[in-house]
Amino acid sequence: MKKLTRQIRVGSVPVGGGAPCAVQSMCSTDTRDVSATLAQIAALAAGGCEIIRCAVPDMDAAVALGRIKHESPIPVIADIHFDYKLALQVLEGGIDGLRLNPGNIGDKWKVGEVVKAAAERQVPIRIGVNAGSLEKELLERFGHPTAEAMVESALGHVRILEELGYQEIKISLKASDVMKTVSAYRLLSERVDYPLHIGITEAGTIFSGTVKSSVGLGILLADGIGDTMRVSLTGDPLDEVRVGYEILKSLGLRQRGVNFVSCPTCGRCQINLIKVAEEVERRLQGVDKRITVAVMGCAVNGPGEAREADVGIAGGKGEGLLFRNGEIVRKVPEDKLADALLEEIDKL
Repeated sequence: MKKLTRQIRVGSVPVGGGAPCAVQSMCSTDTRDVSATLAQIAALAAGGCEIIRCAVPDMDAAVALGRIKHESPIPVIADIHFDYKLALQVLEGGIDGLRLNPGNIGDKWKVGEVVKAAAERQVPIRIGVNAGSLEKELLERFGHPTAEAMVESALGHVRILEELGYQEIKISLKASDVMKTVSAYRLLSERVDYPLHIGITEAGTIFSGTVKSSVGLGILLADGIGDTMRVSLTGDPLDEVRVGYEILKSLGLRQRGVNFVSCPTCGRCQINLIKVAEEVERRLQGVDKRITVAVMGCAVNGPGEAREADVGIAGGKGEGLLFRNGEIVRKVPEDKLADALLEEIDKL
């Protein structure tokens, strides 16, 4: 069962309170380049991204983000560090959310100014704790950036906002170490009811990062923890969105796009199944239909899996059987299998 957290809103997207875990990403463009950033946001939104975050390194970026927000098809979060004036500027520009650690902003009156402006506009603040940038006193106290140290850091930032009467809060605790991240979220989840943004930070390239993120986020989501999520990958942010939905889909938590099934191949396979499967998966990337598609290689499990799918193929010798809704449609030569499968999907 998903843990019931208090609900906030990031623009039009409900977060927590029983809402499904939202998939978000972060732009890799220079925020000061408005056209490039908007182009990337449009591509991410088309791929299913529901919330986007943009870096705000200076005042030029803060001003540009106001223009970006007003043309963005999805809610925009500003990533702010150290300078409270940047936060005030993006709030004035209409931003949907702040990623800001109040303990890093400086004097309490500065935090107060930010909170006042955020409260007037009902803009939530995400406290983002990272194992690589914990406070010096916590490192001295715990010796290392432990899960307990991360939780203490988060609670310290939360106290600052609560003392100012602000509770439109979301929290994240990220580390590149999977089990440290899992432990930190589990500990925090027992102590607060604020919505939690989950992720494995600096996870790596698309291969290693997908594996680490799938393991860590899968554990947390299965525990009922996670109100928004980002899969952090070194590469195209669109891959972060695709992997995020695949993780949610595999746990039965969200459904976007096609549920694609293919066998691992073995010595019984007599078609180039890898080529067919990769081509079909590539061509299905832009298809958002709630269907299951199976690409199977031989007569052992193939016909059964293909029958259970909405559309599927089961390979034979240089050819394959095409199934739709559990019934054999026809035999198809190997070099026509991908085309035939896509044609049947179009007919659904």
